Amino acid sequence: MFRYVHTNIIAKNASRLINFYKTVFHCKSIGETRDLRGEWLDRLTDLKEAHITGEHLLLPGYGKEHPTLEIFSYDSLKEAISAEINRPGIAHIAFEVDDVEATLKEIISAGGSSVGELVTAPYPDGLEAVFVYAKDPEGNIIELQSWRKARD
Repeated sequence: MFRYVHTNIIAKNASRLINFYKTVFHCKSIGETRDLRGEWLDRLTDLKEAHITGEHLLLPGYGKEHPTLEIFSYDSLKEAISAEINRPGIAHIAFEVDDVEATLKEIISAGGSSVGELVTAPYPDGLEAVFVYAKDPEGNIIELQSWRKARD
C-alpha cells in the first residue's frame, strides 16, 4: 500500500503556528498531539535527548484522518535558513481557496506576509488561475490558488 500521510513543519513556536493554520486555512484538530522522547527517537533523529511536541492538523477538503499537516517543535532548534521560492528542496505548500486576495489579507493580519505579486494566468480550456505566494508567521512559503472560467 502507498498513500500520502502528512507534511511536517518544524516550528519555533508550535502553538502559534498551529493556531495560524487552524484560523487561516481551517485545518482541524483530530486529537493527535505529540510529546515524544526516548531512545527510539534519538536513534530515529540522530539527535541526543531529542524531544518533540506538537500536533497533527487535518488538512481541509479530505478525509477524517489524513492527510495532515504535522506541526512540531524540538526543544533544541538549529538556526533557520530563510525560505526562498527557488531554494532546492520542498519550496511551499499550496491551498486552493475561494478568494486569493481575501485569504492573503487574512494571512497578513494573522502575522504572515506576502511574497511577490498576486497574478492571474491564462490556462487551456477557457480557464484562468489566480495565484500568490505568501509566508506564514515563521516564514514558510504558502501558495494560494483559485481557478475560474476566463474573463473576457
